[in-house]
Amino acid sequence: MVSVVQNVAIDCVDAYELARFWSRVTGRPQHPQDRPGDPETQVLLSEGGPVLYFNQVPEPKTIKNRIHLCLRPETSREREVERLLGIGAAFVSDHRNPDGSGWAVLADPEGNEFCVLRSDSDRAASGS
Repeated sequence: MVSVVQNVAIDCVDAYELARFWSRVTGRPQHPQDRPGDPETQVLLSEGGPVLYFNQVPEPKTIKNRIHLCLRPETSREREVERLLGIGAAFVSDHRNPDGSGWAVLADPEGNEFCVLRSDSDRAASGS
């Protein structure tokens, strides 16, 4: 017996707007019935797979996440970091190394940290 991950739940102040941000990050749609002001919304990551589930709570985020998403972009890590900053992410910390390894830590508009890893093409170019 095992359990299947149904969703990744993210507490937030504005569920619809945060789902809208993550929809742009992932290129995946919000649930078609979600509307501004809804206290619960979803981003559908894949057909039949887990979803990002946004649940409105009254309090803002105050401490570092204990769980976070790691993104592997289709383009280079550097291009993706720039794109995400352009759509509302904030830069948190840099763990990129001179040899190309490592990651960048960003935060979504409500302060939830996430990592941007090297893309497959970045990894292939460096041989790792």
